[in-house]
Amino acid sequence: MLLLYSMKAYVKWLFGIAILQCCGACNNNKESTYKIFRYNEQTGIQSLDPAFAKNQSNMWAIHQLYNTLVEVDDSLNIVGSIAKNWVTSADRKTITFNLKTTIQFHPNKAFGNAKINTLTATDVVYSLQRIIDKKVASPGAWIFNGRVDSLTPFVAINDSTFQLKLLQPFQPILGILTMQYCSIVPKQVVEYYGNAFRSNACGTGPFVLDQWEEGQGLTMIKNNTYFETDNMGNRLPYLDGIKISFYDSKATEFLLFRQKKLHFINDIDASFKDEILTKNGVLKPDWKTKLVLQKQPYLNVEYLGILVDEKNELLQNSPLKIKKIRQAINYAIDKNKMMLYLRNSIGTAANSGMVPSGMPSFDTTTVKGYTYNIAKAKQLLAEAGYPNGNGLPNIKLSTIPIYADLATYIAKDVEKAGINIVVDVMQKALLLEKTQNKQAAFFRGSWIADYPDAENYLSLFYSKNPAPPNYTRYANAAFDKLYEQAMLTTDINVRNKLYQQMDAIVIDDAPVVPLWYDMAIHLVQPNVNGFVPNSLNLLELRRTTID
Repeated sequence: MLLLYSMKAYVKWLFGIAILQCCGACNNNKESTYKIFRYNEQTGIQSLDPAFAKNQSNMWAIHQLYNTLVEVDDSLNIVGSIAKNWVTSADRKTITFNLKTTIQFHPNKAFGNAKINTLTATDVVYSLQRIIDKKVASPGAWIFNGRVDSLTPFVAINDSTFQLKLLQPFQPILGILTMQYCSIVPKQVVEYYGNAFRSNACGTGPFVLDQWEEGQGLTMIKNNTYFETDNMGNRLPYLDGIKISFYDSKATEFLLFRQKKLHFINDIDASFKDEILTKNGVLKPDWKTKLVLQKQPYLNVEYLGILVDEKNELLQNSPLKIKKIRQAINYAIDKNKMMLYLRNSIGTAANSGMVPSGMPSFDTTTVKGYTYNIAKAKQLLAEAGYPNGNGLPNIKLSTIPIYADLATYIAKDVEKAGINIVVDVMQKALLLEKTQNKQAAFFRGSWIADYPDAENYLSLFYSKNPAPPNYTRYANAAFDKLYEQAMLTTDINVRNKLYQQMDAIVIDDAPVVPLWYDMAIHLVQPNVNGFVPNSLNLLELRRTTID
């Protein structure tokens, strides 16, 4: 049973008292009097170190344990978190942040006898410096690549004042600072644990790490000294704790949800989509009283990536190096039919560019993508020297097991135009390795917005960016010029016009095949309140309650 702790017992609890034993009571079908939010993470969690917040499973957990200088609200506005306000210099190359002065890190023995420590600007400098430290080897190093001052990018003016210095004006920088990579960590704790910090998380967030048994489960408990309050002055969070399980079977996850042992499921597995949802994406009558369906436009684009680095040996004899072949593939996929039958209308067919709906620059009249047109696909094949696909070599599409059905659908669709695709299914880690090392010529991918600015998507095609994010190794001088111009533009309307021009260039060159603009979909227990989906699909539990 969960033992609620007093402040006097707080430190003792943190270092050995197991307080999230409620799961045993739950498994015995006894109603716990403590509000523990339970969900399953099918892919597991690899690290609780923010420097390695490279995927959703890590990011969701890290978001509960840490805070960033600024964050995104429900309307995609940048608001303060650790920072109470900030000022940008006249040349737009220096941003000065004034920090809240009473934020404390979670108790930890690394702090010595005091066991607690107050966050200062020095911690901010240390945290952001870690991201670009080659010894740390953070996969998030790219977020500051070519953007921050090369000598003194991060400066602590005093305990409560932090400065960020840029090489040149870069408008999306505040959005970048909302990323989980930029969570603030305490130097003493990181250096005390070294590499083991990944499993000894210590932040300022609404929840504190209790136990993590890798492969089995992870528990967090309410931070009773968390600095945020609601509009009535009540301290957040409302929940007593969080319990994460790591069952790798979606069937097991759904069974646990049906048994009310999980409070929500993120997305619905293809194996039971048709049982729950109509083809139009609404709950079937039998389920309407049993669960709550949440749907929210989600800043994620699912796509097929095409390697376009012609110096790469993979492309020497590949038809993918021909622009008209890439365009033909785009025209040969019936995305609307795909969404209806494979996705139960969850999401929107990507008939525009790579920047998804929900972004201010999204405009289907300005950025015209590819709609299903077999005749046009065949015309392009003929113009490329392969009439009706005659003589066209097979094209290998690399994907992961959960997208095998999608890849098979695409292969059958484009076959009607004379394009033969061979589906190559591999484990996710291997596909990531291949795309990072230019070893996959044609691959299934997705890009979830790290911050609410179209630049986040267009950065995938800036030639000076490595992989990530430029997995296709796309390079276009006209695109690069517009990209650099947009980064210097303060007028949001002008910048959006530049974004649209850039998106149109990419779509014409076709280093990608946009498939759909995603939608976050949650199955939620009826007794869960204040659990609101958001466009970044970030797990937000600060204001969640359980009846």
